[in-house]
Amino acid sequence: MPHIVAEPCIACKYTDCVAVCPVDCFHEGVNFLVIDPDTCIDCGLCVPECPTSAIFPEDELPEKWKEFIELNAKYAQEWPVIDAQKAPLPGADAAAKEENKLARLDPQPFAG
Repeated sequence: MPHIVAEPCIACKYTDCVAVCPVDCFHEGVNFLVIDPDTCIDCGLCVPECPTSAIFPEDELPEKWKEFIELNAKYAQEWPVIDAQKAPLPGADAAAKEENKLARLDPQPFAG
């Protein structure tokens, strides 16, 4: 069962998780990361690396974030693979403390 990136990642985009992924299953949007469910091998290495606790095994995803299963699958098909760690977004530490950020999710792929 794949892992899912949930709401806490929005507007933060820490990439510590990307650095440990052995199969390059992360994809990058403007202000969010997703996991390709077809590529994820369920190794769990990414979970403890996430400073915002945004990554969950699909069967442990909190009910309030169930829609992120579909969002991860959808955007993994549209966004480019990210395979190297980079700096988080400006203001990530403050954004990490926010809740109910779904409206802030930018659906555009990272382009640069």
